[in-house]
Formats: sequence, C-alpha cells, structure tokens
Amino acid sequence: MKKVILLSMVFLAACSAFAQKTAEAKDKFADFNGVKIHYRDQGKGKNALVFIHGWTCSIEFWKKQFEGFPGRRVIFIDLPGHGKSDKPQGNYTMEYFARSIDAVLRAGKVKKAVLVGHSMGAPVIRNFYKFYPDKTAGLVLVDGSLRPFGNKEQAVQFIGMLKANYKQTATMMIEGMISPIKKPELKQEIKAGMSSTPENVAVTAMESMMDEKSFPQDKIGVPVLAIMTDASFGKTDIDKYLPTIAPKVDLQLWKNVSHFLMMEEPEKFNLALNSFLTKNGL
Repeated sequence: MKKVILLSMVFLAACSAFAQKTAEAKDKFADFNGVKIHYRDQGKGKNALVFIHGWTCSIEFWKKQFEGFPGRRVIFIDLPGHGKSDKPQGNYTMEYFARSIDAVLRAGKVKKAVLVGHSMGAPVIRNFYKFYPDKTAGLVLVDGSLRPFGNKEQAVQFIGMLKANYKQTATMMIEGMISPIKKPELKQEIKAGMSSTPENVAVTAMESMMDEKSFPQDKIGVPVLAIMTDASFGKTDIDKYLPTIAPKVDLQLWKNVSHFLMMEEPEKFNLALNSFLTKNGL
C-alpha cells in the first residue's frame, strides 16, 4: 500500500513539473515591418536556442523538442507565410526569412542565439549568420544543405513544374520525403501540416532555396552541428565540403531515418543537440 502511495506521489509530482514547464511557454507575436511573426517562447535568459522549421512546415514539426531542453531559453518560430504567422503576398526569400528571425529576437530581447534549421531552415539560418554574426553563437543543420541541390537548369525545370501544377508536384515531392517513415499517423501528420501553407509562399520560397545567391560561401566561424540522413547525403562529398565552409563542424550521418528525423527519433535528436551545446559551452 505504501509503495502504491509513493508511486502515486511521484507520478503527481512529475505531472505537476510537466504542467509547470508547459505553462512557462508563451505564444507571442513580433512585428516584422507590419507582418506578425508568431513564436513560442519558453524559459528565461538573454541567450536562446532557436528552432526554424523547413519548407511549408511550422512550429508543430518541433513539438517533440518542446520539453527537450529544460533550463534553457528556447524559441520556436513560425516563419512568415507559415503556421500562425501572417501570410502576405510577396517573395519569400531566405534573406526575408532570416531578417524575420531577427525581428523575433529583438522582440524577445535575445542577445545571442544558437539556431537550429531543418531542411530549408538550413539556408535560412546560414543567411541569419551572414547578416547577424554577432548574434549567432552556433548553427545546427538538420538534413539541410549549405549549397543548392542541382544546377541552374535543374532548378528552372523543377520550378517550372511547381508553377505549372503545384498540387501534383508538391505532393510528389512530399511523398518522396516521407516514404521511409514507418508510422502511417506520422506520415499523415506531416502531409497535413505541409499542405496548409499557401502556394505563393511555397513557390517563391522554393525559388529562393534553389538560387545559388541564397547560399553564401564565406567561412562560418561559430560551432556547427550537422545531423543529416544517410539517404540524403551519404553518397555526396558533404564530409569534404562542410569543413571548407564550417571549420568547426560536427557531422553526423544517421541511417534508417527520413528527412524528418527529429520527429522520428526525438530522444536521439534531443540528446545529440544537448551534447553539442554542452561540448561547446553554448
């Protein structure tokens, strides 16, 4: 009987702690030249760990990371055109996204940030570093590239397909990214989340993501963690390329995971990120 009571007390304490952590998270909006940028802000401190989602995704793609970094100031951002942020007409470039991050950091009075970028989020945070190096403590690339995929001819061809039949082309692309995922419910969650982003946002963001001008090639002076899928980068020369642009890089190639590795293997991902932060004193 005493053992049952003790276990019940431990369970209630754990629930209370979880509720307290959750209560600390606040949904806020930053003004970015008249555009409202939605972000989730939790914890305290002048420095923050900032999560940036990928193409046509949102904050919700990081939900398995919401409680993964106790004791830290953590911010999750819906980029303009995505999630709960405003979705004005216009060109959604990597620079535009990067500058919107700065608007959030200014609103949150964040001095320095370690930025985590998934997929398209990788060139976005790379551009943030270009424009705001003094505000960047470190970068984390999550199955995202620091150079364009394919050449100009391939980029023009794909963008043409996207503009001609957005729904069909985008669906085909998404299906390819999620095909390795074994859980049907996770596949459906990803498809539903990515289909909610307006076509104009998706197309112009993809145009920018396939433009070599969106990928600065000057050296990155801060620590970099690159967690890539073996399926995406295993047959490339990424192990030779990344050190030329990021001398302080820690490259990890994960096997048997999809493009959305942080959703499939959240415990492993959170541990890898926490280890990187601790190792580099971030």
